[in-house]
Amino acid sequence: MIHKEDIDKIFEAARVEEVVADYVTLKKRGVNLIGLCPFHDEKTPSFYVSPAKGIYKCFGCGKGGGAVNFVMEKEQMSYPEALRHLAKKYNIEIVEEEQTPEQLQTNNDRESLFVVSSYAQKHFSENLYNSDEGKSIGLGYFKERGFREDIVQKFQLGYSINKRTEFTDTALANGHKFEYLVKSGLTIDFNKDEDKTSAESEHINNPSDKKYVDRFAGRVMFPVHNIGGRVIAFGGRTLRTDKKVAKYINSPEMEIYHKSDVLYGIYFAKAEIIKQDNCFLVEGYTDVISMHQAGIENVVASSGTSLTVGQIKLIRRFSNNITILYDGDSAGIKASFRGIDLILEEGMNVKVLLFPDGEDPDSYAKRVSSEELKAFIKENSKDFISFKTSLLMGEVQNDPIKKAQLIKEIVESIAIIPEAIYRSVYIKECSRIMDMQEEVLLTELNKIRRKKFNEKSTQPLPTNQNAEGNNETEVLEGEDKREKEVSEAEHQERKVIEVLLKYGNEKVTLDQKDENGDPVIVTVAELLIHELTNPEVTMLENKLYNSIYNEFVQHLEKDTHPDNNYFINHPDTSFGALAIDLLYTREVLSNWEAKGIYIMREEDDLKKLVLKTVYTLKCRKLEMMIDENQKLLKAQPPEEEMMALMQTQHGLILSKKTFNALLDRIIIK
Repeated sequence: MIHKEDIDKIFEAARVEEVVADYVTLKKRGVNLIGLCPFHDEKTPSFYVSPAKGIYKCFGCGKGGGAVNFVMEKEQMSYPEALRHLAKKYNIEIVEEEQTPEQLQTNNDRESLFVVSSYAQKHFSENLYNSDEGKSIGLGYFKERGFREDIVQKFQLGYSINKRTEFTDTALANGHKFEYLVKSGLTIDFNKDEDKTSAESEHINNPSDKKYVDRFAGRVMFPVHNIGGRVIAFGGRTLRTDKKVAKYINSPEMEIYHKSDVLYGIYFAKAEIIKQDNCFLVEGYTDVISMHQAGIENVVASSGTSLTVGQIKLIRRFSNNITILYDGDSAGIKASFRGIDLILEEGMNVKVLLFPDGEDPDSYAKRVSSEELKAFIKENSKDFISFKTSLLMGEVQNDPIKKAQLIKEIVESIAIIPEAIYRSVYIKECSRIMDMQEEVLLTELNKIRRKKFNEKSTQPLPTNQNAEGNNETEVLEGEDKREKEVSEAEHQERKVIEVLLKYGNEKVTLDQKDENGDPVIVTVAELLIHELTNPEVTMLENKLYNSIYNEFVQHLEKDTHPDNNYFINHPDTSFGALAIDLLYTREVLSNWEAKGIYIMREEDDLKKLVLKTVYTLKCRKLEMMIDENQKLLKAQPPEEEMMALMQTQHGLILSKKTFNALLDRIIIK
């Protein structure tokens, strides 16, 4: 770990305008600098840098932070990596804190796996060009597939000599430890039961007297890189025609490689995904490589595995938009519908493209020109409703039951989308395509969402059945009401964090006196946190707001006070993004004082601001508690429980009236 003193030196030396200028052409505009955002494609500059505040902010895509955060976002580095990068830029010598033996061992193990994986990649690539077998078989295969030499070198493709222990013997002779060759999965140790079982499942036998064998012998090699460009695993394709031999085998799971969190090609695609604000998702290694060769670089592969939430979240770091490129195998496509639902559930936008029968991204990219490929993708990408409908309508034909089932499947997909506005748009689209009344689809949507809500909640929402026994309207209203409640509560919680960030270290004078008879003076943060302290109520339910609030509490307990730069340059980039949103806007008040108009600003009376913020939040929480208690009363519980609930309700209402009075609110009922 880096010493805090060195971190402080880096923060002092790293001027945000200098760091950003390495990537963006900046022009002066008033006290700020402006340029085209490096995180999304734009023609009109909306990217601002404030040297005085030491921050950057894009008003187009919303990204913001300090110098360290900028490097983290742009280079996709971790917090320590970004610090080291800036230390090197500003010639700051850093000293790493001494680690425990356990930490050292873990880090050494990880680094050893990286080292042996890097060695293997170089060895396999060297085989491809410098061995007769590699040139004739491995390089011959890639040329036959139509891959240019620059593309082969870009993806660091290679070949593993078809001798059972050639790689392992060479690696050992070059000083690499057998332990890490086995841990990396490059070598199979026949003394280990799990490795022996793995070898048998892949039809790898051990004809020699040696107790180990190369996992990938006789295969062309596809290195898998992590987001920072380091090799973490391999995929190997056999060139044999023996059907008993697996066509592809992959590295096993290990400390540096968890396949559910990895996408093939992400290192080469991340910059273009950000620029295009879209990620193309394909199935295999050669699909990615062929698309790159055709000039389309914002493409990654799930490498034959079912799409996972971890992979989706990895894409979301760069874009909220995914376009899935499928081949013409309808059976495989139907099996992948779950992947579409996972993307929707993560709040991302998904389109789907189906290639003609018998074609896949690899073959199609080689058959047409780059311009034709780009045009085909643009013209044929469909939203998931149109895609599902066009794919399955042939099976439905005139069967009303099958059509109803198809509609239900589509509505189930829409129901998992978190944002209400997107659900509404998709319902309208489904209504248009399926020639179905929008109200009927909304009814079904809310049935599904109500069922999911009830599964997660011990107390179901109340319903009022109409004459036909239907309760859809009340469900929709109940759902909208709850979403509105959460939104309003988050608004008040956000104000708490805004006050802490803007004025946390400012001083306020309280009405009471200390033991010497002097006025008590505290910081805004101390007053606000004191007023909010209540062990019986979780005041900040938003996870991000609560995390920032708790950091303030922890600092105050240590008698330290975090300033804005602490949060702007926080290792958690979500802290920095929120801090920038709350602290920095382009809008400023006009100079009304010059016109004889005096406006009361919130900073003019910080004590009043703190109390108003706290009382407003508490009042809102009480309203929500009253609403929840009312639902319990409507459920008609036993008499003893009913009395307790009524007593609780009376107390909550009195408390709400008290806070409304403190806020000078007039209550009608």
